Amino acid sequence: MPTEDPFAALDIGAAPRSLIVLGGTLDAATLVASYRAGCFPWPASGDGQKALDRHARRLVRRGEVPLMPGTDGLVPWCSPDPRAILLADEVVVHRSLRARLRSCGWTATLDTAFDDVVAGCADRSEGTWIHARMRQAYGELHQAGGAHSVEVWDGSSLVGGLYGVMVGQVFCGESMFHRTRDASKVALVELCDRLLEAGVRVIDVQEETEHLSSLGQVLVARYDYLELLEGLRDRPATLATDRRPVARLAQHVGDPRRV
Repeated sequence: MPTEDPFAALDIGAAPRSLIVLGGTLDAATLVASYRAGCFPWPASGDGQKALDRHARRLVRRGEVPLMPGTDGLVPWCSPDPRAILLADEVVVHRSLRARLRSCGWTATLDTAFDDVVAGCADRSEGTWIHARMRQAYGELHQAGGAHSVEVWDGSSLVGGLYGVMVGQVFCGESMFHRTRDASKVALVELCDRLLEAGVRVIDVQEETEHLSSLGQVLVARYDYLELLEGLRDRPATLATDRRPVARLAQHVGDPRRV
């Protein structure tokens, strides 16, 4: 596989499982290549890391998953089938969240505190896949202009946020966090507003979850996602970074479903 794009020779659409390839290097260039190919890194942590390594080595020995040369061990690069996406103009904003938007007095920014948002996403009691090397890699990609964060502020306090990777006119969401109830949902609604303003509709959220189902996630076949990505990944988009009150979002973002 050519070193400039280690994913170019992989038939991702026809892969028999979500795990596409193992190995490689966690750096900005590899991350860009992976997202453009429809993949993302998904390492485990703690005891899960040991189990994953054992399983991964078996798959490599059997020739069931290719091994990519690199310096960061057996990094798993995944592309789920089906793929979960959100459509920015159809995200469900429930009545309780609209009330929160109107009354909280919070503000939101973009790319003001990327490292703090990633740290917030990594701070999980059940363990995290966002280990130090992952944080470094996404930090490098952010500095190169490819990764972005949304911050939600209560005064000067960061109460929630999310981060992800822009691939042309697709936003690939990685993780979100909250320190105050609903702050991560507010971050998502803020992201949708800024994406639509920039002409971007598709948010890749990777895998189906109950939480995302309540927000309107759509499941598409991996092949269809890859086709969609191919059509959008080279279209430029620029997101606004100014500070804005989130109260404005109560009126003009999302499906106002009353459930």
